[in-house]
Amino acid sequence: MEGVLLHGLLLLLPLAGLLLYRYNTTFHYFCKVAFFNCWIVVMATLLSPFAALRGRSVENMKLLRAAILPLKRFCGIKMQVWGTEHLDLKEPYVIVCNHQASLDLMGMVEVIPERCVPIAKKELLYMGTVGWACWLSGIIFIDRHRREAAIDVISQTARTMWRENLRVWVFPEGTRNQSKSMLPFKRGAFHLAVQAQVPIIPIVISPYWDFFSSKEKRFTSGTCTIRVLPKVETQGLSPEDVPELSEAVRGAMADALAEMSLKSPGDRGRGSPQCQQDSPGTTH
Repeated sequence: MEGVLLHGLLLLLPLAGLLLYRYNTTFHYFCKVAFFNCWIVVMATLLSPFAALRGRSVENMKLLRAAILPLKRFCGIKMQVWGTEHLDLKEPYVIVCNHQASLDLMGMVEVIPERCVPIAKKELLYMGTVGWACWLSGIIFIDRHRREAAIDVISQTARTMWRENLRVWVFPEGTRNQSKSMLPFKRGAFHLAVQAQVPIIPIVISPYWDFFSSKEKRFTSGTCTIRVLPKVETQGLSPEDVPELSEAVRGAMADALAEMSLKSPGDRGRGSPQCQQDSPGTTH
């Protein structure tokens, strides 16, 4: 009799889990976040041996991108991309993007151009197979707590960009930020662009408020809009121009974010003269 009851309880557990997933917002949130993180770890573990055959190379970013792209479908996120023509440059450049949550990873792989690597905090390097996969993909690690070491990495990267025709992706806020306004920008990305004398391309990812909130423990389905802004030239600029350059780029990105925040998900990217100038690029 006890065996029958135990068997019955075990059968009810999946049903209880499904009901909780459907009707309990917090349980739903933790399930989707756990799935998101597990997907990253599993894909990094599976792909690392194949990436290791090539060694540390920016070309391995293609493997990471291919592995992460399907995540948006499992998470129920639709991506709308505007202004991709601004990324069609043959020379190196620096991409600066707002940083809201780990979900930014899905937005990044949606638009990341070829031969582009992110700059990441050094702590990521020690996250097991994820750090190993990132290192093999040529991701640039920076120690945020050692200013001189960080400056040295910036200088080395500036030289490497032209030698290897690299593009570099930076989150200048330096940390995740889900507030209504952008944090002050750290200037490393702008020093990098000025040292290398390459353009800066700002990218703005729309707020996730409609479908994701770590504070409210909410993770539903929704639409994310990615806006690629026109390039900002740095030729002829010097380190003294970096503060003004940083503020100008932040201002343009903050204006775009504010505009995107005011629109409903279905309207983002439509109805404003500025958006109509940007070709829609791709919609997935």
